[in-house]
Amino acid sequence: MKVLLITYYWPPAGGPGVQRWLKFVKYFKDFGIEPIVYIPENPTYPLIDTSLVQEIPDDITILKQPIFEPYRLAEVFSKKDSKTISKGIIAGKEKQSWVQRLLLYIRGNFFIPDARKYWVKPSVKFLTDFITKEEIDTIITTGPPHSVHIIGKELKEKLRVQWVADFRDPWTTIGYHKKLKLSKRSSNEHKRLEKEVLSSADQITVTSYTTKEEFLEITQKPISVITNGYDTEEIIDVKLDDCFTISHIGSLLSGRDPKTLWKVLHDISEENSAFAQQLKLKLVGAVSEDVLSSIKEAGLSKFLEVVGYVSHNEAIKIQRSSQVLLLIEIDTEDTKCIIPGKLFEYMISKRPIIAVGPKEADISKLIEETNSGKFFQYTEYDKMKSLLLEYFDKFKERKLVSETEGIEKYSRKALTHEMSLLLQNLKK
Repeated sequence: MKVLLITYYWPPAGGPGVQRWLKFVKYFKDFGIEPIVYIPENPTYPLIDTSLVQEIPDDITILKQPIFEPYRLAEVFSKKDSKTISKGIIAGKEKQSWVQRLLLYIRGNFFIPDARKYWVKPSVKFLTDFITKEEIDTIITTGPPHSVHIIGKELKEKLRVQWVADFRDPWTTIGYHKKLKLSKRSSNEHKRLEKEVLSSADQITVTSYTTKEEFLEITQKPISVITNGYDTEEIIDVKLDDCFTISHIGSLLSGRDPKTLWKVLHDISEENSAFAQQLKLKLVGAVSEDVLSSIKEAGLSKFLEVVGYVSHNEAIKIQRSSQVLLLIEIDTEDTKCIIPGKLFEYMISKRPIIAVGPKEADISKLIEETNSGKFFQYTEYDKMKSLLLEYFDKFKERKLVSETEGIEKYSRKALTHEMSLLLQNLKK
């Protein structure tokens, strides 16, 4: 069964958005699916991870077409600001420069649904001929960027192909959407396009349960939750850190700022000299200035190590060598649905997870179900402090480990089997 995947993010792009479909493609042939991948020829990726290129199967067809990227023009104003915004790191309103405010206004109101909109028309033209010639009857689009879904919608209308629209994140309810300084007209246009896509696709897949519930309010089309997952990479020569390392892997946006947790760490270090001697707070990936300021104000600077972006393989090594792993989500209703891909890699690392996020967050259900750590709301000082002291005592006894349960269903291969069954059922 031939299936055409249309995606913007693909190696050498880095980040979790790449890995979801790279892994599906990696295992598809084990389940009778022959994937063909369509990507931009000259993209502007905010993150690069060349190690992921090695995971692309040698025997698949990859199609490329040029794309016009407005972010390159935005660099005329400020290369730093345009790149930061393209990563999704948006400062709080009071800390935004006039250049950032201008770029956000332009991004939200002139590039709908996003800055990759100019890839739609040439892609539809190219893929119409290719799909017809190769007799492909099933296509998949994955977003964001949601312009990719517009490609799927137009191909569906022209060719009557079966179409799966995969949403790695929500569209109009994602946290940064409100920061785009949208006019009422622009906001309505985003919602119109979202509804058209959700109503046109034959099948919708999402990565979280809350997103499914939100989309069920908009469409009657079938929606399946297929989460992200973990792969079974072999990482050798990884030993646990000698110090009490608490690590966060991935971007820490301005809203991901657990000030109560920072206070807990400060207070324990003041009260417990052994804890202060052993503590290290390691942040791996892009970190906003707001978060760094909060950590400094909490008196944790001497414990802080900011590593910056690393390759996927290096990130896995850090996860497995750390004593405790942090998972932080923005404390808003909009982010209840976010289940970051790193959660599943955290699980397989066998290191205990401390997660902080909004009430009734989807991540809390998964962490409880798999016994992989503890979830806290932002203000639960006493509970956070109690758990950290418990973890530190176990660390001193060399007994700190995560006793996970039932995580096998979140392996990339098991999830690919689930996706393959969904695709095959479309043809029936």
